[in-house]
Amino acid sequence: MVALKPSERQPLVRQLKINDGKKVKPTRRVWIPKPGRDEKRPLGIPTIYDRALQGLVKMALEPEWEAVFEANSCGFRPGRGCHDAIAAIFSSITLKAKWVLDADIAKCFDRIDHTALLEKLNNSSPIRRKVREWLKAGVMDRNAYQPTYAGTPQGGVISPLLANIALHGMETEIRKIVPAKTAKQRELGVVRYADDFVIMHKDRKVVEQAKEVIGKWLAGIGRELKPEKTRMTHTMEGNEPGFDFLGFNIRQYRVGKHRGGKTGKEFKILIKPSNKTIKTHKEKLKAVVDNHKAAPQAALISKLNPIIRGWCNYNRTVVSKEIFGELDTYLWEVG
Repeated sequence: MVALKPSERQPLVRQLKINDGKKVKPTRRVWIPKPGRDEKRPLGIPTIYDRALQGLVKMALEPEWEAVFEANSCGFRPGRGCHDAIAAIFSSITLKAKWVLDADIAKCFDRIDHTALLEKLNNSSPIRRKVREWLKAGVMDRNAYQPTYAGTPQGGVISPLLANIALHGMETEIRKIVPAKTAKQRELGVVRYADDFVIMHKDRKVVEQAKEVIGKWLAGIGRELKPEKTRMTHTMEGNEPGFDFLGFNIRQYRVGKHRGGKTGKEFKILIKPSNKTIKTHKEKLKAVVDNHKAAPQAALISKLNPIIRGWCNYNRTVVSKEIFGELDTYLWEVG
């Protein structure tokens, strides 16, 4: 069943109980392509009853954890989003140029250690028991049952919250490498969005030490850094200054001594859409145009408008004027 009719929803609500005694059914695995890559990621879809019950448990757990989650954790949280993470990065590098560790956790959802997660959950036995049942329920992949020994199913209502709970404490662990209440403590910036995070500090040795610390901490919860997506860079110096995060390129540009303004800073920060996202957006526009060459103009416009509107809304808060103009010209040429 994909969805319920309105008349069927109220009876389902009356059936929802944590101690229902029902055996949790396996999730249905669907493989979906990763954007811009040939790889596919597994999406686990629970039954309608389990999705509704997960929503109920999430409503009980989320307020408790929202009160203790770390300040710069922005992914999968109510009232927070990608732009909050970018604003936190801007605040961290606004006064000084810094070294940055741009890292990604390998297979974040798929390798969560169940024992470590349940210990950290530290909740009443009925909720904890039900969460354990969902974690151990297994998956149906192409009509074949597979048990699950680690991870949470991507696609479950409660999975993003469980992932954040598993990663809670990462920022606190990183900040232990510098003494508290010192200038170095304040200069150390940590911003995380789901499984992507950046660590920023003016001293490269501190960032390298943070990388070692976070590697050991992740091993304790059954995860590791993804080598191909882990990069050390500088916000202003080097052959490739700046870094990409959540579809934006963040970089400091040098300015002349008479252009530093009242602050006298030797740089200005420009946040732009990254080259990779621009390329992906162009490919998407071209694919829509190519698929509608014989279609009426109104049909083509109706397909393009949501794509253009969504991309522009996401990038309108950063330095995008020139890029918007370039994309306008590109769309005219491919059309």
